[in-house]
Amino acid sequence: MNLWRWLVTPDPDPGFNWTKMLKLAIRVVLFATVATLISSLLALTPLRPYLNTWWGSLIFILILYVPMARFLLVDSFVPRRGASAATPGSKGGSGLSSAQRRKERNRYAGVKKGPPKYGGRR
Repeated sequence: MNLWRWLVTPDPDPGFNWTKMLKLAIRVVLFATVATLISSLLALTPLRPYLNTWWGSLIFILILYVPMARFLLVDSFVPRRGASAATPGSKGGSGLSSAQRRKERNRYAGVKKGPPKYGGRR
């Protein structure tokens, strides 16, 4: 099994099990290693005095940690696939709630004129 694919593939089972906890632990260790390595390398550059200030640390954290949040939380908050599928009690098997049907029906309610029928101006 490819280690990277195993780390970034969401687990379809809800809740936390040993596999998810192991993945999370590996991701945290990997992220801490990468963050420490990047911070150490930046300390060797002329940016060191700026990284030692509170605002330099804040910029570093925002640049590094915000994009990596998805990598760290890949198993925790996964949108369920097929959640909008038809339920046994829904009308017509569409699976849409009344609010969703109303939103779809009123999607173009304020549009007065449609697109050109035959390619626009001539």
